[in-house]
Amino acid sequence: MLPVPVVRVAFILTLWFGLGWATAPRAQTPPAEAVTFDVVIKNGRIVPARLEVPAGRKIKLAIKNEGPGPSEFENLSLRVEKVLAPGASSFLVIHPLKPGSYRFIDEFHPDTSEMLLIAK
Repeated sequence: MLPVPVVRVAFILTLWFGLGWATAPRAQTPPAEAVTFDVVIKNGRIVPARLEVPAGRKIKLAIKNEGPGPSEFENLSLRVEKVLAPGASSFLVIHPLKPGSYRFIDEFHPDTSEMLLIAK
């Protein structure tokens, strides 16, 4: 029979290794913060009309409707849209984009409102 101290040491070592306490913690890379860009909708226009963003990064569009009526900021191919009452602010978070151009419109003013988002 083993002496009591040896049994205790064996038990502690079993816990230590069995539960993974002895292994080094895995390095966790925090997810990259979304890069934020401001967008204003006013009187059927989207400002800026052209917006360059980094490709491969999550982006956040902070949208404000400064017009007298509602607006619906959207891009159907990306499946994103935001309806804003007059004076309202909100945001859209868009997954990392491949390089290219993406057209956004105000659905209530499709003929006069357009923003071309360019991912580079």
